[in-house]
Amino acid sequence: MLDATTRSGGTATVTPRTAATKLAVATAGGTVPPAAPTGFAGRVTRVLVSPWSRLSLLVALLASAATTVLLFQPQRLLTDGWPPQLGGAAAAVAYAVAYGLCTVAFVPRPLLNLAAGALFGSQLGLASALAGTVLGAGIAFCLGRVLGQEALRPLLRGKWLKAADGQLSRHGFRSMLAARLFPGVPFAAANYCAAVSRMGLLPFLLATGLGSIPNTAAYVVAGARASTPTSPAFLIALACIALPGLAGALVAWRKRHRLRGR
Repeated sequence: MLDATTRSGGTATVTPRTAATKLAVATAGGTVPPAAPTGFAGRVTRVLVSPWSRLSLLVALLASAATTVLLFQPQRLLTDGWPPQLGGAAAAVAYAVAYGLCTVAFVPRPLLNLAAGALFGSQLGLASALAGTVLGAGIAFCLGRVLGQEALRPLLRGKWLKAADGQLSRHGFRSMLAARLFPGVPFAAANYCAAVSRMGLLPFLLATGLGSIPNTAAYVVAGARASTPTSPAFLIALACIALPGLAGALVAWRKRHRLRGR
């Protein structure tokens, strides 16, 4: 038969028709997946997409962002004001975007909140600062989840690290809400801890937005009323900033002494 394997001098020979039939049978279940790159190109690809390479990229991005912020000095907004080309709602939106990017670069949020109040007043400044807070937290969460989670999760071996990871993974919304309300938890640290955990993005953003309202509002109002330091609004804002900080310091002090007593 012409489509069967023929033998010539003891050597098996496959006809083109037989080879085509075997290829059709092999691909009947679907398309053939592309072969993984081999050799030098394959090794380079595996290294580039490895968890530690992605973590190194995250560190490099954050270091570059922090360096850029140091060069541009965003704190000059408090003295120089906002560029006159932008005004009203457009300026608030632009500031919210800049706010979010600055928080990823580790610019302190109290400084950004004070600037929002000084530039836009209490209401528009609060809206812009909260939008920037949620945006910055979301960017940091996504960067940490994509570039750092796979490399850092195997390192969660300590008792406290495992406890924090389990709390965020099982009770993400209320844990992050408490972290945002508690003044002693650094903003960036909470972002990347949540990214390494198994917490979802939507609960993280909702908890960040709601939990950041009290502290953000206090700083924004203080920035808006800084020109009248004896006004009731400014004094109340200072009290709302100082009292939670004192309460947080007291709780941390008591817990430290309890741990020493054990």
